[in-house]
Amino acid sequence: MNSGRTIFSQLMDHLPAYDFQQCVERYRGHYKVQRFSCWDQFLCLAFAQLTYRESLRDIEACLRANQTKLYHLGIRSRVSRNNLAHANKTRDWRIYADFAQVLIRHARKLYAGESFGLELDQTVYALDSTTIDLCLTLFPWANFRETKSAVKLHTLLDLRGSIPTLVVITPGRVHDVKILDRLVLEPGSIYIIDRGYLDYARLYRFQHYSAFFVTRAKSNFGFRRLYSHPVDKTTGLKCDQTIALTGYYAQRDYPDNLRRIRYLDPEQDKLLVFLTNNFSLPALTITKLYKCRRQVELFFKWIKQHLRIKAFYGTSENAVKTQVWTSICVYVLVAIVKKRLNLNLSLYTILQILSVTLFEKNPILQALSSGNYQNESAHDDTQLNLFN
Repeated sequence: MNSGRTIFSQLMDHLPAYDFQQCVERYRGHYKVQRFSCWDQFLCLAFAQLTYRESLRDIEACLRANQTKLYHLGIRSRVSRNNLAHANKTRDWRIYADFAQVLIRHARKLYAGESFGLELDQTVYALDSTTIDLCLTLFPWANFRETKSAVKLHTLLDLRGSIPTLVVITPGRVHDVKILDRLVLEPGSIYIIDRGYLDYARLYRFQHYSAFFVTRAKSNFGFRRLYSHPVDKTTGLKCDQTIALTGYYAQRDYPDNLRRIRYLDPEQDKLLVFLTNNFSLPALTITKLYKCRRQVELFFKWIKQHLRIKAFYGTSENAVKTQVWTSICVYVLVAIVKKRLNLNLSLYTILQILSVTLFEKNPILQALSSGNYQNESAHDDTQLNLFN
């Protein structure tokens, strides 16, 4: 890297600029735009994410204080609060959603060999959602309850590298189970879901696509035991059964057999019942797979702590989705840089270093590797403070 260029500019070099322009052209992002291009908008929002800017006025003040350096950051237009607000409101958010998918494809290739705690050949995904509360007066389009608004961030996480492969942003009133209709199921892959997604008709789609799911059973579901398989009860396993559903609608929606596993979790001292359509993996591996679902919860907590997705720079639906997708781009970009530069640092530490060095003109690798940083448990990206 050229030491005469800013660290921010060197960081943005890891973005595929040609693919970004393709996304802009796909949605006519520059239609009737004379100044302040989509690229300038993206760079400003990425800068805001990396430096924890609180508002549009905060972004404007910070960048104008470094007016002579903006060209070296890659920003070619004059930054103003009105320009950025108008761009966030009118530029199609799908530009940044599609660009995030481009980055995700690059990141998944880099993390394809990453371990997530279990040695399995299959790709393993965890599906979950998180709710971001909003003000009903400012965000009336985000229907949730009578007294408040909210948006839901539905995420399908590839456990190898904790890379989000599918992100769907909906009003808070949309039920989680409807996201199963949006999944493009991959044959042979394993999807870990919680009880909120238990819909037998939708789960039967997994059978058609030769994909597998692991979920927890509800306490009142009806079934008939067909076979019992031997288990080692010293491991916490209580039973491993092949069952058939007995309810009229349940049997109609899911006519095939299922596997039911009862397990006493020693950490919670709680009896858990799992359902899956995978009959080949050991029963104990199924229980360990479900524990891996915690990674998607940690992902939500991480991005809420370290990226700007709880307070928004605009109130329109387009502005909210643009900001969320930009934050996903920044998260995946940092993950890509970590792998390409072979950094032995947590994403948290990388973000903290970048937040105070973006204007410096040192090689980015030197800036990120010159100190004796230690990934202490309090700062590790798997050790997060819970939100209220």
